[in-house]
Amino acid sequence: MPVRFFLGGYTADMDGRADGVGVVHAGAPDDVLAGGALRWAGTATAAASPSWIAWHPTLDVVYAAHEAAGTVQAYRRIGEEAFAPLGDPVPVGELVCHLAVAPDGRSLIASCYGDGRIVRVAVDAAGRPSAPVAAPAAAAAPVPVADLPNLTDVLGTGSTPHAHQARFTPAGLVTIELGLDLVRAWEVRGDALAERHRVALPVGTGPRHGVWHPSGHLYVVTEHSNEVFVLRPAPGGGFVLVGGTQLPGTRVGADFAAEIALTRDAQYAVVGIRGSNTLATVRVGGDGDALSPVALVESGVDWPRHHVIARDTVLVAGQRSDEVVSLTIDERTGVPGRVRHRVEAPTPTCLLPDR
Repeated sequence: MPVRFFLGGYTADMDGRADGVGVVHAGAPDDVLAGGALRWAGTATAAASPSWIAWHPTLDVVYAAHEAAGTVQAYRRIGEEAFAPLGDPVPVGELVCHLAVAPDGRSLIASCYGDGRIVRVAVDAAGRPSAPVAAPAAAAAPVPVADLPNLTDVLGTGSTPHAHQARFTPAGLVTIELGLDLVRAWEVRGDALAERHRVALPVGTGPRHGVWHPSGHLYVVTEHSNEVFVLRPAPGGGFVLVGGTQLPGTRVGADFAAEIALTRDAQYAVVGIRGSNTLATVRVGGDGDALSPVALVESGVDWPRHHVIARDTVLVAGQRSDEVVSLTIDERTGVPGRVRHRVEAPTPTCLLPDR
């Protein structure tokens, strides 16, 4: 089989054209890489705006964030490219936009952009979700930290809750809160979450998503200021802010950073930029705590909402151009080249590699 990707997307309830979770093939049947021709393979299951999808760590179960409905739904695999609902949808919050499944498969964390809720959802042995428990809301707006070298001074209020991502890291669970400019560290107490530490990023930067680097650092990309911050774990289960960089060639107020992904050797990070519709590459230096800008290139799509790196290829979901494209990455520089292949795909918002 070619390399297979499942696609989250927006359906009519979010002004999109998708029917549910889609399927895209990359390459010919005997290819082991994702750099070959792309082909739309249809809909794996009907779903209402499954804008983010995530695997269970061991079961053939996918979880979807139904963004408009504010629910989480599990789907069990019933064929190579087909899923069926498993259990009932679980209400979590307004405009749920991200799901992170715990490594032990016993829970997942839903992040809700609309009301800022962070919700822990229990998962049973068969993969069915239930029993949502909301985490404590942030008690106050963050206090700006001192500027670091090479970071832009961005004005903003940082007062409206908009949770955007949760990530299970070797240092524990963290959530990234775009509206409050916070990165929060948590511990699980029974069925609930308890905050153990927070890092306040500069007000108005809008942290959106993060990626864990093998050096033991968390890289957090900001939607409003187009920067990448570097956080290092600290004693007691917290994090400290140790560095960062501005993304090259971006414009505050016109460009909006989206996803961040590491190259295969983790020597570079690639960030999607909506607005200018570009991909920015930054180099990793020092012991993983130093980042420096490398290049900004065209993504080949309109509104690059999400991208994944599969060895020497980056696949990009163009939300507004209704397509997925693939570009080869120069692994010596971390810089993507021109678009090699493209395929029509209705309002894609998330790319999930098959396993």
